[in-house]
Amino acid sequence: MEDWKKDRIGAAERGENPTVLARMKSGFAVIGDFQFLPGYCVLLSTSRSESLNALSVQDRMDYMLDMTIIGDSIIEVCDPLRINYSTLMNQEHFLHTHIEARYSWEPPENLRRPTFFYPKEQRWNPECEFSEAKHGKLKADLSSAIRRVMQRLY
Repeated sequence: MEDWKKDRIGAAERGENPTVLARMKSGFAVIGDFQFLPGYCVLLSTSRSESLNALSVQDRMDYMLDMTIIGDSIIEVCDPLRINYSTLMNQEHFLHTHIEARYSWEPPENLRRPTFFYPKEQRWNPECEFSEAKHGKLKADLSSAIRRVMQRLY
């Protein structure tokens, strides 16, 4: 595992996390480690909180707005059918939200269920692992879209 993955937020703050799309009010927008569904992003909260419920009302509003800014940006860049938001914190015990595009071309049995029902071999296929070579344009487009939406809404 790359060292930056041991502390994704700290690495983002130090400028060492290569997946960062943008610094936002509540944290960092990052492109997902695997792009088996194009546009998969994560919002990493800089609050270091273990729960959305532990945040102040203003911090909750900032976090939720940032989530939807990322969603708006994925819609602009990837033209999905819809966006799913998942704040689970079961494996990583810090506030973060998975923001996933869903597409009309997905098999109907998968489209009706969360993406974690896809086979692990498909979700974590090495061919889909993020790299600048494969996903650099997508990353740049998402980053630009996030900045445009932030300018409009902040």
